[in-house]
Amino acid sequence: MKSNLISKTDTANVLREISSQWKVELPKIKNLKIYEIDENSQILVGEGITAIKRGQSYLPFLSDVKILQMFPSVTVDMGAVKFMCDGANVMRPGIRSFTEFEKGSIVCVVEESQKKFLAVGRALVSSQEMAAMSKGVVVENLHYVSDRFWEIKKSLKD
Repeated sequence: MKSNLISKTDTANVLREISSQWKVELPKIKNLKIYEIDENSQILVGEGITAIKRGQSYLPFLSDVKILQMFPSVTVDMGAVKFMCDGANVMRPGIRSFTEFEKGSIVCVVEESQKKFLAVGRALVSSQEMAAMSKGVVVENLHYVSDRFWEIKKSLKD
């Protein structure tokens, strides 16, 4: 796997883009290291931040708890945990509680007993629309515990 350290200017540009997509304020970082996963995917690692780039979209990495806490979330019941960790989308019946979010925004998936982050996805409906639903897909699962990004990150030397 190819990796390279990008310049301060490129790092600033990437952080600006991530900040814009996530609508959160990120810490200033001197350099990011980029690991090429395949032609469409990268893992970006810097001091205090790890992100996944898929196409033109950036996702927060599941081990970055401080950053994940900045995002809206849905809490799922224990019956949904196994499915989330296999990459399943978040279905309305499994959601126990949630914060407010807009359609298209990044949403974190948390399990109800230990409050651990299980997945990061994109909301297919707003929290208002979801509140009126009794079934259906609410969040598309894009990154989850034990997916290929998770496994690759474990082998990286920072």
